[in-house]
Amino acid sequence: MNPALFLGVIALIIGGSLRYWINRRKFYRRSAMGVEGFSSYEKSVVITFFEKVTKWISIGLIIFGLLMLWSYSKKELSEKKPAQIKVENLQ
Repeated sequence: MNPALFLGVIALIIGGSLRYWINRRKFYRRSAMGVEGFSSYEKSVVITFFEKVTKWISIGLIIFGLLMLWSYSKKELSEKKPAQIKVENLQ
């Protein structure tokens, strides 16, 4: 298995999982009125900061995963293209 493919898939899975986990936590923290409930101001600040940083990390992982998959596909196309040209020249 190509390392670019492996890293791309793993980065996408981890990035998507982080996004899902954070959004799920925010959903279950909301009340019936749609307001997030925290037991103290300090918890509110720390948790929202942690979630913002984690969301940026997950976005970075998703972008990294997409770039790795793109580079893998470009490499595969460049390896297949000369073989196709040789076959066409023989005919």
